[in-house]
Amino acid sequence: MDVLSDILDVLRLRGTLYFRTSFSPPFAVAVPHLGQAARFHIAAQGGCHVRVAGEHDVILNSGDMILIPNGREHVLCDEIDTKPAALEDVLAQSGYSGEGVLVHGGTALPNADTKLICGHFTFADGADHPLLRALPDFLLVTAEMRASAPLLDELLRLIIRQMFAQTPGTQASVIRLSEVLFIEVIRCCAAVDTNIGSIISAMADTPIGTALGLLHHNPEKRWSLDTLARGVGMSRSRFAHRFQNVIGCAPMSYLSNLRLQRAMNLLTDTTTPVQVVASQVGYQSPAAFSRAFSDRYGCSPRQIRHA
Repeated sequence: MDVLSDILDVLRLRGTLYFRTSFSPPFAVAVPHLGQAARFHIAAQGGCHVRVAGEHDVILNSGDMILIPNGREHVLCDEIDTKPAALEDVLAQSGYSGEGVLVHGGTALPNADTKLICGHFTFADGADHPLLRALPDFLLVTAEMRASAPLLDELLRLIIRQMFAQTPGTQASVIRLSEVLFIEVIRCCAAVDTNIGSIISAMADTPIGTALGLLHHNPEKRWSLDTLARGVGMSRSRFAHRFQNVIGCAPMSYLSNLRLQRAMNLLTDTTTPVQVVASQVGYQSPAAFSRAFSDRYGCSPRQIRHA
């Protein structure tokens, strides 16, 4: 099966909140932390500095895109020493209502302002996976990288055209394009980031990719380290070592996390009884399921259901 697609489906990847900006020097906007989200900015015209988590100063040139995982706070500015204003203050002062263009900064000069397309991706409550943990503080897609990734390049062009056209259905179109964009950014950056590359390569690795497919296709099955190793034609010890080395966690730990994330989705998205959810994700005992769920999320399945 397509393991990456299933991973993102389990994590509930969703694109949301898209708007355009017109920033004129001097400008600096402090974007606050946002949990369970990955923010991005595409430079459609001009450029700016992006200071991520107070540590990294990234220059975003026209045509570049930056993805900032884990909702990290960051600053968008014309110069690195420009004093930033809080995003909520910028929104209030500009009178931005959520539609049109967010205007901020000094006196605008013809064709001299910085036009960004901004948005973010959200994930399910408690979403966790080695792929998410492998993401660095930021991922930068440059014009050079776009030249070697035609699909990614075309997606960025389409999103920019859609956002500037503002025709009926723009929001729905951009949301769907951006979810594909997230996948293509991950694929593109796998070539330059060893941690991401290791996870993506594991999905194409014959024994490990097969094992991931087995777990994602039938997480409710009574898997053990022995049955998984036999399923991919490896010894127990070699399989456990290889899985840990390329994925970053033990096979049974991966399975437990997968089951509990699926359970969270069922509890929040359906009315399936808790005991049935427990069985559907592979727990023989509702009590064991409740204990594992509470340890993972800090509340019981019934509390999630009532909430």
